[in-house]
Amino acid sequence: MSSTSKLSVTVDGEQYVDTVEVRTLLVHYLRETVGKVGTVIGCDTSNCGSCTVLLSTGDEPARSVKSCSVLAVQADGATITTVEGLAGPDGSLHPVQRAFHELHGLQCGFCTPGMIMSAVDLLRDNPHPTDDEIRDGLSGNLCRCTGYQNIVRAVRAAAAEEVTS
Repeated sequence: MSSTSKLSVTVDGEQYVDTVEVRTLLVHYLRETVGKVGTVIGCDTSNCGSCTVLLSTGDEPARSVKSCSVLAVQADGATITTVEGLAGPDGSLHPVQRAFHELHGLQCGFCTPGMIMSAVDLLRDNPHPTDDEIRDGLSGNLCRCTGYQNIVRAVRAAAAEEVTS
C-alpha cells in the first residue's frame, strides 16, 4: 500500500496538484505546501477552531470545517477557501473581515481566522442571526482573550452590511 497519494484541489481560486503523504492533515497541507499560513494550527485536536476553512465538494455549498480534523486526501477534488481567499481581487476586505477589524473583534488574533470563517458560514445560512444564534454558530471556536462581546458585535455588523450592500 502506498503511503502517498495524488491530490488535486482548488484553494482560494487557484488549482493545486500535489503528491502528499496520506496521513497529512489538511491544515498542514494548506500551510506547508500551499503557503496559506493564515490558517492557524491551534490544538490539532479540533477543539479550538483556529484552523477553520470553507470546504466544498461537488455541488454542495461550502461548509466550515476544522482543517486539523480532515486528511488532505479527503479533500481531493474539493474547493477550499481560506481566510486569505475571502478578500476581493483588489485586496478589499470581506465584510466579516472588515467588521472584525473595525469593531475590535480580536485581540491576539490567534482565533480570528477560524472565527471569521465560521461567521461567513453562519451568515450564509442565517443572514439575520440573533446574538444567541451568533454565539451558537461560533461555539466551536475558542477565544481566550476577548470575552466574545466584540466578536458578536462584529458578526452582527457584518450581517447588517451584507444585507444592505
